[in-house]
Amino acid sequence: MRNVNLYTLFISLILIFSCKEIHIKGGSINETNEQTSSEINRKIQVLNFGTFHMGYTNDGRTTEFDERNKENQKKVHTIAEMLAVFKPTVIIVEKIPEYNEQLQNEYKNYLSTPDMFFESPGEVELLAYELGRLSGTKKIFGIDHKMGYNWRVGHDIENAIDSIWYNQFFENPMQYYPEVNANEDSLSLLDKLKLTNHDAFLDYLITVNADMLTHAGTEEGFEGADEASKFYQRNLRMYSNLNRIQLKEDDRVFILMGASHTAFFRDFMSRSPKYEMVNTFEYLK
Repeated sequence: MRNVNLYTLFISLILIFSCKEIHIKGGSINETNEQTSSEINRKIQVLNFGTFHMGYTNDGRTTEFDERNKENQKKVHTIAEMLAVFKPTVIIVEKIPEYNEQLQNEYKNYLSTPDMFFESPGEVELLAYELGRLSGTKKIFGIDHKMGYNWRVGHDIENAIDSIWYNQFFENPMQYYPEVNANEDSLSLLDKLKLTNHDAFLDYLITVNADMLTHAGTEEGFEGADEASKFYQRNLRMYSNLNRIQLKEDDRVFILMGASHTAFFRDFMSRSPKYEMVNTFEYLK
């Protein structure tokens, strides 16, 4: 019995001294762990910016804006100057990746000739290029992925799911979003873009473009839900295109897209261990 106790004491002493040794060396061990944790937790900074399409668009929702008007172009450049404070190292736009080489070449031409002529300028030519020029950004990529879907499916079928609520909602959708229920036509360009990037407005865009379709369908069908899934799929594929780009931890990424895509990316990135969105309104002043 005494031998067992001596053996137990011996083992206990070894463990105590081992723990003390680890504790003494623990400073360096803990520091290493903290550094590793810090490196792992370091996220790529993203300014996720939504806009209306400033040039031609076949979207269901359009905003009156004369993209060829010189005064309007000056206003867009003023906003580009505000956003350029973010100092992005990479710019992402709503163009398909197959266009990237041409996009990069056109952007380089703009950097050397900022007053170059565009036949039909949109937000990429008016806002993204100018922001990049002011920021000294060298890289620009498109991440769009085209997929058609019928956002009017609830109007086109005999809706047997929830037609009363569906029709009531579309009579005046903005009444359900009082925080951002404003007359857009009366707003300045800056205030329109502030409205567009408001969380409540981004929620509205997901609802009106996709989620409301789950209230539409025939008695035995899921026509609305199936169309909504196409829009979700398109945005997921766009997000996948972003993730194909080789970004570094110290990159600062400016994303410019139609605001319904911005809304989806906001949700994806809010859960992401890789990206961290900055506050858009710190730059829209």
